[in-house]
Amino acid sequence: QVQLVESGGGLVQPGGSLRLSCAASGFTLDSYAVAWFRQVPGREREGVSCISAGDGGTYYDDSVKGRFTMSRNNAENTVYLRMDSLNPEDTAIYFCAARVLLCNHGAFSYDYWGQGTQVTVSS
Repeated sequence: QVQLVESGGGLVQPGGSLRLSCAASGFTLDSYAVAWFRQVPGREREGVSCISAGDGGTYYDDSVKGRFTMSRNNAENTVYLRMDSLNPEDTAIYFCAARVLLCNHGAFSYDYWGQGTQVTVSS
């Protein structure tokens, strides 16, 4: 069964850090680009970052550039999103998604999705 499972969300104070994980089962992530999207109720899902297959090139939305870092561990079939200097505007449900090879801005182009993990930044 093909599955993506996110973990690592939670409540954190402004300025704090979290590391999200996206673990795959039923397929191997090394041939897939993996992206993180986030969504706030009433708003469209927005792309946060992406890591391509192969050279592992990473891409970040301007809102998170310099604060978020993606990495992958192919041996663990897992992709990570390290989030530093978190602020209340980062509060959302975070989803990981996978598509073959290359990153793409459009959420519609991703084949597999996780169920999401809640990140809340609040004092």
